[in-house]
Amino acid sequence: MRAVLDVNVLISAALSADGAPATAMGAWREGRFDLVLSPQLLAELRRALAYPKIRKRISEGEARAYLQDLSEAATIAQDPSESPSIHSLDPDDDYLLSLAAAETAYLVSGDQHLLSLSSTVPVLTPRRFLEVLQDPDTTGR
Repeated sequence: MRAVLDVNVLISAALSADGAPATAMGAWREGRFDLVLSPQLLAELRRALAYPKIRKRISEGEARAYLQDLSEAATIAQDPSESPSIHSLDPDDDYLLSLAAAETAYLVSGDQHLLSLSSTVPVLTPRRFLEVLQDPDTTGR
């Protein structure tokens, strides 16, 4: 199973060892799914980790180590060149839809713009993704 984790999920996992995002990251580290990232996603994560409200909780060194760990251990796919067949209300999220489609992966997000598309594309909350990891037949697809 492959999954693209949205930046909001990656940040949440870095901020707290509790909760579904951190549990999903633990499942990835255990080899239960392939984490797919792209240069554009990593650049967005790098920018988000530098926001002052995040920097108060994650030091520059911790952010650098987190990015390096992800860059070395995740599958790094090429940034998608095609637009997605379905668009988010937030055009900045469209690359995530394209990446997940190109890599035949679930998109895991807490973003309501993306989650509103879950009836037509495989977008799951972190909690729902954990359920699917437990029992892939529960996807409802």
